[in-house]
Amino acid sequence: MNDFEFQQSATTEEAIRSVSQNENAFFLAGGTNLLDLWKYDITHPALLVDINHIDASDGITEKQDGGIQISATLSNARTAYHSIIEERYPLLSKAILAGASAQIRNMATNGGNLIQRTRCYYFYDPHLPCNKREPGSGCSAIEGYNRIHAILGASDCCIAVFPSDMCVALAALDAVVNVQGPAGERSIPFADFHRLPGDTPDIDNNLSHGELITSIDLPPEGYAQHYSYLKLRDRHSYAFALVSVATGLALDGNRISSARIALGGVAHKPWRSVDAEDFLKGKPATEESFSTAADIILKGAKGYKYNNFKIELAKKAIIRNCLMALDPASQVPGAGPSR
Repeated sequence: MNDFEFQQSATTEEAIRSVSQNENAFFLAGGTNLLDLWKYDITHPALLVDINHIDASDGITEKQDGGIQISATLSNARTAYHSIIEERYPLLSKAILAGASAQIRNMATNGGNLIQRTRCYYFYDPHLPCNKREPGSGCSAIEGYNRIHAILGASDCCIAVFPSDMCVALAALDAVVNVQGPAGERSIPFADFHRLPGDTPDIDNNLSHGELITSIDLPPEGYAQHYSYLKLRDRHSYAFALVSVATGLALDGNRISSARIALGGVAHKPWRSVDAEDFLKGKPATEESFSTAADIILKGAKGYKYNNFKIELAKKAIIRNCLMALDPASQVPGAGPSR
């Protein structure tokens, strides 16, 4: 680890000013991923600006439109167990609790969760080419051991996946990310926050340097009656998803009036298909409907040598999770989905 300066900021404006004036400065909240990147010699901060003492940004508040606003500095654990989240946005609570470990969730913040970087093993190995770490050097994963890598939205430059569980639920819930920077405040629809790799895989999201995530807005509809989060992974504890699915359904009898489906572990960003959601409107809530929606979501999916299995796995996961969403009680271990 390199030498660095440390600064505590009492206001958002002070923190933004300090970071924006130094291209190698970073905001520090939970720091759970930042410290990993630092220890692996990928990131070399010259200045850390501690934002944990900015009191005004701490909590969950009701909005006039009936939605809520979640502080970016609130921990993942406090968010997941907050009564409003558990009651009105249980999909988000389930997704957060599927991620990391209890110790990390106690430290990690919501803002940090959104900007964490890939867990691709080639990215973390400085001895191997990686366009995300060193643009123009190549992608070792394409011809390498690519079992955990992308099947959607990848490019010839990068097939890494975004690792967050929380963000899959936020994508399904159609969240909005509020940021503040040197140029002022702006709000970014969640679908536009993260980027696909294209020819610039080193750029993970659409934040500018010096911009700080201040809060996350959720709309009034939380799909609290019919929801499910399914995470398929190699081991039950502390493992990243091979495929994850967040589903929220609104039903009118046995017909679907509204659907939200987002996937994790399959692309450089949480993957959501509006076409599939539109197809499900007015359709019966059956396995056949969900199977067709899965085909729409996975249209254009491409596997590599070691991860072709993820395409079929993703289809089965989508169908299973949609059926589970019809009856959230089916998510109790040992229970099966209603049909």
